[in-house]
Amino acid sequence: MVRYLIRRTALLLASLALAGVALFVLLRLLPGDPVNALLSVGATDAQIAAARRELGTDAPLATQFLAWLGDVATFDLGSSLISRLPVGPEIAARLPVTVPLTLAGFVLAVLIAVPVGFLAAYRADRWDGPLLNGVAQLGLAVPAFWVGLLLVSVFALNLRVLPAGGFPPAGWSDPAASVEALTLPVITIALVMSASLIRYVRAATLDVLGSDFLRTARALGSSLPAAMWRHGLRNAAAPVIAVLAIELATTFLGAVVIESVFALPGLGSMLIRAISQRDYPVIQGVMLVSTFAVLAVGFLGDLAQRVADPRLLRGHR
Repeated sequence: MVRYLIRRTALLLASLALAGVALFVLLRLLPGDPVNALLSVGATDAQIAAARRELGTDAPLATQFLAWLGDVATFDLGSSLISRLPVGPEIAARLPVTVPLTLAGFVLAVLIAVPVGFLAAYRADRWDGPLLNGVAQLGLAVPAFWVGLLLVSVFALNLRVLPAGGFPPAGWSDPAASVEALTLPVITIALVMSASLIRYVRAATLDVLGSDFLRTARALGSSLPAAMWRHGLRNAAAPVIAVLAIELATTFLGAVVIESVFALPGLGSMLIRAISQRDYPVIQGVMLVSTFAVLAVGFLGDLAQRVADPRLLRGHR
């Protein structure tokens, strides 16, 4: 386990470094110039050159990269080219919106998907099992923004029981208003994510229900719940954990859509604004934090898989 942990940590750091290089280079290959957000229309060549010197974008690409790499090594994500504010503290100020939104939506999706997926597998030969599976398949085709708009129409515009969007200026110092503001976005994420998770839970449960070890446990007198708890859970957990890690990472990245629908001041709105302004330090900072979050989730998912099923470690000793 220790050797695997060391190798997996090294892979995590190498992946993060490679992602940072790719992000820096590809961002500068895109069309557009950040000085356009600072200068008015009709600026002279001298003004454009002066603005580029001020921003540092006139330096060679290698020089810019080494300067950025040195800042990142000291946990300094630089300052916005537009607002001149430090990027790190601004990202930290928006995480209390994006992180609770992602985690709450993920937890609610799991609470929906696990029992529904198990029921769809257990009653696969009845009428309601295929119906549940069909509903999950239909849910995969529904865009997240459409679900969000539908919930806003029903609960905010018609019933007027929840806000249509926004986040309280006081933030989590007003927990009731914060929870109320995140209720519809969280439900949107949960409904969209659970449609995918139900299929994986159903498939993993069907594999366990048809396995020899479960039939043997039942033949020895164990009830289905007892046999599933003692023998089936661990065997079904490993593939489901892998899917959960992917879904959590995808949800974190996809929060930009949900935050746009509900006008939430999270990382998504910050990234969209930075892209429109070609604000390189902000884009790099948000994307680097998002990349690290995705890689960290994958890392923890791999560890959880091997804790649930130690047989996966046999090839790493």
